[in-house]
Amino acid sequence: MNVFQAFLLGVIYFLGNSALIAGPVGYYTVYRPLVAGFLTGLVLGDPVTGTIVGATINLMYIGFIAAGGALPGDPCLAGVMGTALAITSNLQTEAAVALAIPIGLLGTLIWFGRLTISAFFAHKADQLAREGKSNKIWMMNVLAPQGFLFLICFTPVFIAALYGTSSVESLINYLGGNILHILIVIGGMMPALGIGLNLKAIYKGDARVFFFIGFLITAYFELSMITVGFLALCVAIVYMQLKEGSSLEWKM
Repeated sequence: MNVFQAFLLGVIYFLGNSALIAGPVGYYTVYRPLVAGFLTGLVLGDPVTGTIVGATINLMYIGFIAAGGALPGDPCLAGVMGTALAITSNLQTEAAVALAIPIGLLGTLIWFGRLTISAFFAHKADQLAREGKSNKIWMMNVLAPQGFLFLICFTPVFIAALYGTSSVESLINYLGGNILHILIVIGGMMPALGIGLNLKAIYKGDARVFFFIGFLITAYFELSMITVGFLALCVAIVYMQLKEGSSLEWKM
């Protein structure tokens, strides 16, 4: 991997975290491993592999919720670096997924560091407001936080992408096939774990019967996932309309 490619990967990770600069295009798209993996693959010249690896990593974070500032893992960092390792080290998708898990956990350090330092910028902005320096408040609300965010997002990814991928490749070659096989087995289980966590959240009440209906349609009619997804969307809309209608009649 050359310097320019590592630079672009750092920028991708920054844009995924910066809701101000990239807006919804950043946090709600680039931050997801599927999109981050595709962009990483595009930079490294293999967008197909990037999309496949990113989509597989995305399954682990399908039930991802960051509530109250608590971040269980960093899906964007896992998507960028997991995909980069898969492409540059010629890893199987499952092995890349297994490596992406600890990478995502390391991303929480960046997240909490960002929240901690951003509190200082907020207090500084309050101080400027009390002093009547309204023309300088934007520096603490926009310029300083985004500059700090770029520093803590771009720098580790740039260094890891430039030097870390070759180190990981050498380590895997040194450890041999047994360790790689273990990573593949572990990585193969992770998407199922992500789906299971998502089911734990949605497998409640009236939603249970629709889960089995979707399973039967997929298994016995051999429909594609896209077809089943659109069918599920239509059923959900009709169901909510009927439910709202019956609720309105009951109130009347």
